[in-house]
Amino acid sequence: MAKQVASKAAIRAAAQVETRVGRTNFIAEPGKQEIVITRLFDAPRERLFKVMMDPALIPQWWGPRSHTTVVDKMEVGPGGIWRFIGRDPSGTEFAFHGVYHSINEPERAVDTFEFEGMPGHVLLETHTLEDRGGQTLLTSHIVYESVADRDGMVASGMEWGQNESMERLTELLAKA
Repeated sequence: MAKQVASKAAIRAAAQVETRVGRTNFIAEPGKQEIVITRLFDAPRERLFKVMMDPALIPQWWGPRSHTTVVDKMEVGPGGIWRFIGRDPSGTEFAFHGVYHSINEPERAVDTFEFEGMPGHVLLETHTLEDRGGQTLLTSHIVYESVADRDGMVASGMEWGQNESMERLTELLAKA
C-alpha cells in the first residue's frame, strides 16, 4: 500500500508542476523508486499515441540525436514484446527490451523496460495521454525495483536523454 500512496503523491506533484508546450518536467524525489515525466504536446492524443506506437517512426524520435535506433521487434498489444537497439557515433550498440502489459488506445500504455547492458533491473512504465482540447499531456510514471536502480538511471543521464527524445518527438509531430 505504501508504494501506491507514494505513486499517487508523485503523480499529484507532477500535475502541479507548470506544464506548457515544449517543456519536459522530470520529477525524481529523493528516496523514492519512481520518476514522473510530463510534457504537453501541441497535438491530439490520437496522433501522439500513433506516433509513439508506430515501429516505422520510433527511429525518428527515440533516443539522443547523435544515436541511431533500430526497432528489432515491436508487437504492440498485451503480451507483445519490443526490442530497440541504439547505436552511438562510434558504433557501440545499446539494446533495450520489454513487454507490453496493457494498451488502451489512445489514452494509456503500460510496459516493462530493461537495459540489456544491466540485465535483471526491470522497470514498469505507465504512459498516460490526457486530452487537453487538441493538445495532449503525456505523463510517464516509471517505477523501479529499488531506489538504487532509480538513482542509477538518473545518474546515467536519463533526464538529458528524455529531454532529447521529447524534443525529437515534438519535431516529428510538427512535420505532418
